[in-house]
Amino acid sequence: MISGLTHRAEHVGQCVLTNVRRVESRLEDGEGHEIAGSGSAVEFADGHYNVDYDQLPGMDRSRPGDRVRLCVIKLPTHCPKGDTRGIIYRAHNQRTGLNWVAHDSEHICGGA
Repeated sequence: MISGLTHRAEHVGQCVLTNVRRVESRLEDGEGHEIAGSGSAVEFADGHYNVDYDQLPGMDRSRPGDRVRLCVIKLPTHCPKGDTRGIIYRAHNQRTGLNWVAHDSEHICGGA
């Protein structure tokens, strides 16, 4: 499957090393301010993205520049052509030693 975010092939078991670009809340208000408690999100330097509706300590304690190992653990199935949302990653932050599991999008393919 070609990721819509990284534009590279992704397959189960594949791991990459990347760096955190931004740590943010899942949601922002109309003025661009983060909404505390709305979930966790991390943007990576190589184009990957992780997001969850819950607050995940591993994501929340990450900082820009942290080295993270991302491994694909599940690919979405039965998706409309070109809709690759819903790739699930296991992440390990090498600075904090914390792990998390999260999707690459708030919704899986097809919008659900």
